[in-house]
Amino acid sequence: MHKLLAGSLLVMSSLHAAWAKVEVKTDTAKQRVDVTIDGKPFTAYVWPNSLMKPVLFPLVAADGVTVTRGYPLEPRDGERVDHPHHAGVWFNYGNANGFDFWNNSTAIKAEQAPKMGTIHHEKIVSTKSGASGELVADSVWETGAGQKIFNQRTKYVFSQMGDTRMIDMTVRMTALEKVVFHDDKEGMLGIRVAHFLESATEKGGVFADASGRPTTVTGNTAGATGVYLTSEGKEGDAVWSTRGKWCKLTGHTTDGHTETIAILDHTGNPNYPTFWHARGYGLFAANPLGQKIFDNKMPQLDYTVDKGKTITFHYRILVSSHDVSAEEMNKASSAFEAKK
Repeated sequence: MHKLLAGSLLVMSSLHAAWAKVEVKTDTAKQRVDVTIDGKPFTAYVWPNSLMKPVLFPLVAADGVTVTRGYPLEPRDGERVDHPHHAGVWFNYGNANGFDFWNNSTAIKAEQAPKMGTIHHEKIVSTKSGASGELVADSVWETGAGQKIFNQRTKYVFSQMGDTRMIDMTVRMTALEKVVFHDDKEGMLGIRVAHFLESATEKGGVFADASGRPTTVTGNTAGATGVYLTSEGKEGDAVWSTRGKWCKLTGHTTDGHTETIAILDHTGNPNYPTFWHARGYGLFAANPLGQKIFDNKMPQLDYTVDKGKTITFHYRILVSSHDVSAEEMNKASSAFEAKK
């Protein structure tokens, strides 16, 4: 009887996924591509002049709750306003050939600009709407010295099943010069989450990047309910600098909604399983290219890509309007890892 019920629920979920209409609509004049599901907002790929990289912003759950921070693009009352380079969902790194792509923003002082890197949106290659939506976009990594070091092509696939929305990202990077990703904590797939997903144990403090630039994070725990959990059973504050094939973050809004954001690593990614650069103040990031910086017992990684060579990264982001169990996460991870 239980098997029959489970089978019926699976069929219903599959039908729901088939009915969900994903629309991907480009507005080049406004520098954005909007993604809706059954007419309701999910996210947008945007490349505003105020950012030093293209991002997905915001992320909205199936029940209408926004799970990403608004600042700096759309500030909301009660949010932290630290780390202006943390916007929505992004992909970059803190030290590629000695240039910092992660920390670059309009807040960087003019004398520091030559040390930074920028990811320029180049073009929308293609879009597709339907039972799932697709977006393919090209960008280029350029150092503060004006040297282009990577051509990047990113494919996003958007879908929904039940109350879970999903983004599959395939990032293909071709080196225009020899590039060394020096072992650094600032990377690589990052999400800055809404205040309710921050940790109640985060008291703030001063956080410095690899170059020693300090950023003050103020204490602001009222309404913060987020708790991290990894595939290895690490929980809460203990997650930072540990490895795992997945990590989820669950929290509750003041009006009774429960939301989970999860990042799934893939066996085909470099240095699998990834390290988690997950902070209580709201930074949720997977970093496969930092190593010794997270675990002093391990050797320096300094991942190198020779000129003309290509590396590819695969990630899956889940946004669910319920507390996703570890069992559900393991099943989702196995399904993703089986995908080539």
